[in-house]
Amino acid sequence: MPIHHAVLGLLAEGASYGYELKGRFEEAIGPQWGQLNIGHLYQILERLTREGLVTRRSVPQTDRPDKLVYRLTKQGRRELDDWLSTPSIRQSGYRDDFILKLFVGSRMGAEQLRQVARAQRHAYLTELSGLSTLRKLHQDDALVALLIEAAILHTEANLKMAERAEDQAERLATIGTAKPSLEHTQGSEPAARQGSVG
Repeated sequence: MPIHHAVLGLLAEGASYGYELKGRFEEAIGPQWGQLNIGHLYQILERLTREGLVTRRSVPQTDRPDKLVYRLTKQGRRELDDWLSTPSIRQSGYRDDFILKLFVGSRMGAEQLRQVARAQRHAYLTELSGLSTLRKLHQDDALVALLIEAAILHTEANLKMAERAEDQAERLATIGTAKPSLEHTQGSEPAARQGSVG
């Protein structure tokens, strides 16, 4: 649960409240991660409280509702330290929507597959252009610059995959259509129905 652990990491710097945590998270890695939904953040904080990883206390305010302030517990710190010392390993293979499009496109013929690969290639080139602009804007922020560099490297790898898919369209389409359909192996549907009547 990486977001949960990121929240623990922010609380390791000191007690804080929801909107402050949201702001600090987005300021640090928002340009690549995106905004953190405040409703989701409060669900995370509630779960961390239930699990004994953080404590919560109410601080009265004169002109608005009481503020809920969260603090990391010793158990929370141990959980954070365990997470930081454990390598991140992909758990369930490589999943990407583009792979599904290649899977379907390969069954619709080489030209369809080429169209899919070209469209994706164009999208990756556009993404790289945007990331290059972002890199210039955030070059003085070391962490954000590193995250943008990681995004660029991932996108370049994805671009290579799209280019290879286009280059190998004939071969991939042959693989995709190698197995006969159920209709061809068991007869047409009307014939099957006729055989089951009477």
